[in-house]
Amino acid sequence: MTLPIANWNYPTSVKVGAGRASELPQWCASLGMKRPLLVTDPGLAALPMTVKLLDSCRSAGLDAGLFHAIKGNPTGKNVDDGVVAFKAGGHDGVIAFGGGSALDAAKAIALMAGQDRPLWDFEDVGDNHLRVNVAGMAPVVAIPTTAGTGSEVGRASVITDEREHVKRIIFHAKMLPAVVILDPELTVGLPPKITAATGMDALSHSLEAYCSPFYHPMAVGIAVEGIRLVKDYLPRACENGADLEARLQMLVASSMGATAFQRGLGAMHALAHPLGALYDAHHGLLNAILMPYVLRANQSVIASRIGLLARYLELPDPSFDSFLDWVLEMRAALGIPHTLAQIGIDAKEAERIGRMAHADGSAGTNPIPFTPQAYAGILVNAVEGVL
Repeated sequence: MTLPIANWNYPTSVKVGAGRASELPQWCASLGMKRPLLVTDPGLAALPMTVKLLDSCRSAGLDAGLFHAIKGNPTGKNVDDGVVAFKAGGHDGVIAFGGGSALDAAKAIALMAGQDRPLWDFEDVGDNHLRVNVAGMAPVVAIPTTAGTGSEVGRASVITDEREHVKRIIFHAKMLPAVVILDPELTVGLPPKITAATGMDALSHSLEAYCSPFYHPMAVGIAVEGIRLVKDYLPRACENGADLEARLQMLVASSMGATAFQRGLGAMHALAHPLGALYDAHHGLLNAILMPYVLRANQSVIASRIGLLARYLELPDPSFDSFLDWVLEMRAALGIPHTLAQIGIDAKEAERIGRMAHADGSAGTNPIPFTPQAYAGILVNAVEGVL
């Protein structure tokens, strides 16, 4: 028997608890920031909690600026514009504040602040990360306001290349934020539909990491517990947005999912990435809709391990079918559409999307190495609702 060989990396300093966003100035100062740039999205920019964070920084003597020109699926231009704002304001650090889009854009802006190459030169292909001028990278404090992507503990950003209509992963190990603040009070106002979609995104991360064939037992353990937290707390968070315990546990589940997917992702994300790029659809919602169809497609390889997961989750029958039923029932209870057709996506581009999914980096750790034709078939099933 050949013993496995692996390289493992685990995240960062995480400050967990209600009200801890008030500590932002001290953590910025601890990283040497004097003029941080708070990067967020347009919807959050004018909200009282954003104004409060900026005021707290300024009251502590930090000359904080604001950049919020970010799309729901951040683009290369968003990042370039953010770098212009960073340099124009003489900033020396980044506060990444918001959902996954804002966090991804913020981390990419912090990366690009000191580079002399274009953004796409740092796509996660081969050894492109070696091109990064590490000394030019700005430090980041990350504060998520949604519980889904887990980007706050990630070493990459997913950025849309609008010219090529593809999502590209920009990677460097030091893109990992230096400090993360998980404050459930910041997520209380999140609408139920967004809570559901982002929560299902967190589930997709842990679930695909759990099913990955890559050797990483620590990630498996984190994934299993992350899935349990989603099972126990996502329905509560959607039912009562002011449930601080549920909100906190979902923030933790989100960070756990992104930690676990160092083990890899799979066909859900391989399909969600091109669909998001082509249709500008919400990433978490895409993963939520695709989930049962991908599970069914992978069933022949993952059935036994899903049975073990079902037992840990204390489902009535520790089997693949019981787990799939739970996913379907929870989706329905949360108001997640059953098909892609329900969000305006048809199968006309199935062959193209199948090729794009096959080429996506997430496809490499799917339990089954699907062909482009197989990906196209999964897409058609998800459009038509065929399980």
